[in-house]
Amino acid sequence: MQDLISYRECYQSGAKRLRDAGVPEPETDARLLLEFVCGTNYNTLLAHGEIKVSREKEADYEALIKRREKREPLQLLTGEQDFCGLTFQVNCHVLIPRQDTEILVEYALKRLRAGMKLLDMCTGSGCILISLLAMAENVHGTGADISKEALLTAEENSRRLLPGDKQPKWILSDLFSALQGSFDMIVSNPPYIPSGEIASLMPEVRDFEPTTALDGGGDGLLFYENIVRQSSAYLKENGWLVFEIGCTQGEAVSGLFKEAGFAGVEIIKDYAGLDRVVAGQWNGR
Repeated sequence: MQDLISYRECYQSGAKRLRDAGVPEPETDARLLLEFVCGTNYNTLLAHGEIKVSREKEADYEALIKRREKREPLQLLTGEQDFCGLTFQVNCHVLIPRQDTEILVEYALKRLRAGMKLLDMCTGSGCILISLLAMAENVHGTGADISKEALLTAEENSRRLLPGDKQPKWILSDLFSALQGSFDMIVSNPPYIPSGEIASLMPEVRDFEPTTALDGGGDGLLFYENIVRQSSAYLKENGWLVFEIGCTQGEAVSGLFKEAGFAGVEIIKDYAGLDRVVAGQWNGR
């Protein structure tokens, strides 16, 4: 009978396969997948690489490496992604949370006050809304999305990550069509990739994340235009509208705010110095 393979050998084999397949950061992904399968951590490879891996776990690892070779995202293989210090469940029905989106959360958190009503439009996994509710005190949250599957994912995330008194409402809605009432703040990371650019995206994004969460119409501004236009009927006077944007869309989206009558419109950059968030206050005119 063939001897069991060592932890280090298992990792080295996976890293080579990913490297040969052209997968970005193959060593990191190979290590993280092995840790996921074996329930280990980074120290295992450094200090205990000689331990043996069972045939069952070796087979499980092999199956995940094969899927990653085909460019299926690491987060979909493990079913989770960290965001704002929380671990969110993700699947093929939601956009995988990105670190860039934490810029929106940081901005919104500074402006939230106790008693405010918060709406997360195009909520997806719920990562923005849940993160804000986890950090803010006495804020009432609502998450809206056109995808039933996305809302089920968001609801499951909120059950796992938030106490009972912070649970938001989840509403199946095509933008504002099923919403009632008014809000002190609306946040949104809507689809903003121009339709013609979808085909040129990395295969991890193009082939595995939902197109409905990516496609922002011909110029990428379709959802911004619709949300800005409709939001005035759902924002309280001096209420905030806060968007994540593509890094080249700052001027265009801020222009939409100004044309609609928003005040104090500003563009916020991410840690790389790129435009990432546009925000403004509705003056109630």
